Amino acid sequence: MMHPTRLVPLAFLIAIAIGTLVLMLPVSRAGDGFSPFLTALFTATSAVCVTGLAVVDTSTYWSPFGQAVILALFQIGGFGIMAAATLLGLLVGRGIRLKDRLRTQVERGAIDMSNARDVLWLIVLVTVVAEVTLSVALTVRLHFAYGYDWPEAAWHGVFHAVSAFNNAGFSTYSDSLMGFARDWLILLPIGLAIIISSLGFPVLHELRNHLRSGRQPWTLHTKITLGGTVILLVVGCGTILYVEWHNPATLGAMDLGDKLLNGAFQSITTRTAGFNALDTGALKDESLAITYLLMFIGGGSAGTAGGIKITTFFLLAIVVWSEVRGEKEAAVFGRRISSGTERQALTVVMLSLAAVSTGTMIILSVTELPLTAVLFETISAFATVGLSTGITGQLPPTGELVLIVLMVIGRVGTITIATALALGSGRSELHYPEERPIIG
Repeated sequence: MMHPTRLVPLAFLIAIAIGTLVLMLPVSRAGDGFSPFLTALFTATSAVCVTGLAVVDTSTYWSPFGQAVILALFQIGGFGIMAAATLLGLLVGRGIRLKDRLRTQVERGAIDMSNARDVLWLIVLVTVVAEVTLSVALTVRLHFAYGYDWPEAAWHGVFHAVSAFNNAGFSTYSDSLMGFARDWLILLPIGLAIIISSLGFPVLHELRNHLRSGRQPWTLHTKITLGGTVILLVVGCGTILYVEWHNPATLGAMDLGDKLLNGAFQSITTRTAGFNALDTGALKDESLAITYLLMFIGGGSAGTAGGIKITTFFLLAIVVWSEVRGEKEAAVFGRRISSGTERQALTVVMLSLAAVSTGTMIILSVTELPLTAVLFETISAFATVGLSTGITGQLPPTGELVLIVLMVIGRVGTITIATALALGSGRSELHYPEERPIIG
């Protein structure tokens, strides 16, 4: 049996390869001829890795068939190839074997083996209910408020519903959601779907069990994920509102209600989804700075969100706070954080920083683009967010390849690294003499 930490990246690479070949076909392109290999590869990678970055305009470059292929790719990427394969095994009556459960555990996070089957069915239920509900809401709104006929409204509604729930960020509109910046009935449902899917299915599974029993206590993972989500949303929204309040190119021309709506939506989509109702290129430097941080952190573990994940960031923050206070152990909510977990979190962060830094330096070396724009692009690619200041289409082939690698690493790298560390912990019994180098 192939090791699960190798199987997950291989499955994603196969999906990317198939998507690239299909998108290269003339039927996938709105114009004549085949699509260039690098364009198809970049788009397929961005879709499977649920990123949303694009070197061409999705609404005009790709045919309806090509857009449908892109939708299928980010549905597969968001849902999880291994989760889909396991569910297919269930549907044909084979049940879940041990190796299938291991695959699911790697793709969807550290789930207890006895709960794997239950969580898989929860994935199906939540995905179907959320996407269908959002599709209907958007379709009705587009038909009655914007005059689309039913088939066209349904297509735009379904595409954005699937894209939102899978945190893909792809849109059938050239300006993403900027045309709906003042529409609460478009942005709020999309924002809610983004938040739900970015929590991670282990958290949703635990919340469902808690609602059923009313007595089951939340785990530390759920407490940190929910608390961290609220903190990041409030901090992000508050910063955007404060910085952009009088910016005529973003919030300045809006009334109070629309400012609050767009400040909240920007905070939501920045952390994982990639839609933009404001012009990202018009944001002030302070807004870009907070966006760097929010994108890098991302959403909850074992969900459709990218980044280093909320638990990773806040666990390290707790460790730092405990060290500053001189406490011997890092603890929160009455639970001690093991040294192994601390090392795993630190490893994920350091390797992630190394990937973003390397990608940024390479793109800077082959372009004349400013550092702020390039750094924004590389973090967005690695964290599979999909926001851009507008430079994606200006990158040379080398820059596009760098972003492709970052998207793949960001989508499956942190999962496989964390899993490999967890599976490999405790193997060595060798202890060396202790020594304390000077720190600081």
